[in-house]
Amino acid sequence: MQFGMPTLIENGTLEDNICLCKKLNLQFLELNMNFPEYQLHKLEHTEEFYRAADEARLYYTIHLDENLNVADFNLLVANAYLETVNRIIEVAKKLIPLRDKYGDKSQSLVVNMHMNHGIYITLPDRKVQMYDRNFDVYLNSFKKFRALCEEWIGDSDITVSIENTDGFREYEKRAIEYLLESPKFGLTWDIGHSKAIGEMDVPFIMEHSNKLRHFHIHDGIAKSDKEKGHNHLALGDGEINIQERLSMADNRNARCVLETKTIAALKKSVEYLKA
Repeated sequence: MQFGMPTLIENGTLEDNICLCKKLNLQFLELNMNFPEYQLHKLEHTEEFYRAADEARLYYTIHLDENLNVADFNLLVANAYLETVNRIIEVAKKLIPLRDKYGDKSQSLVVNMHMNHGIYITLPDRKVQMYDRNFDVYLNSFKKFRALCEEWIGDSDITVSIENTDGFREYEKRAIEYLLESPKFGLTWDIGHSKAIGEMDVPFIMEHSNKLRHFHIHDGIAKSDKEKGHNHLALGDGEINIQERLSMADNRNARCVLETKTIAALKKSVEYLKA
């Protein structure tokens, strides 16, 4: 199995992250576009990122900005996000040779994304999700997105992988199912996120388990009636059956990012895996 780490906020530079990744004998680094260091205009200096990983004998996956919203009703905003995806796919194409040299060629290079829930309007008796109210407009945005990603990716071995966060909305599930009809799209199972919300996304994920391409591995504690759940814990510090989830990842030939938030938790997770 291929294990990697996320870019960590305690590491101020790419070199710091690569040094830690190599020290822990992990295979890849997931570049998080929420960080200013990994914005598109930085990543498009791809030769610098390529050289740094090549020297360390590592490769990359990419995590798109969590605010990405290709269905925004403001077309100027939606088009800016579409352009971002277009250009990051071009970056990913230039990084594929690193995967070929230091990773597993049977696993496509992943560009990971979240679904943006959109806004809701609060009424006296309920909340109305605007994407649910205007579902046809919402779905048309994803029809456009799928067609464009298929065009941009072409024959390249790249998968846009959709991650669960705090519970897929019903309108999101319908859009995701449309995307998953394309071979250019897959699923990321974040096992900590799903645990923290009581595994409510697991039935949907298992229904589409053949599309699993990527895992975010961290421990978690389910929410109770009084407290919200916790995730991004070091492996062994929560309630998840880690072996069961790793077996699923192995069966699906999926990569695993040890997605803790601190260096200490990452090191503890690596030791847990060794044990």
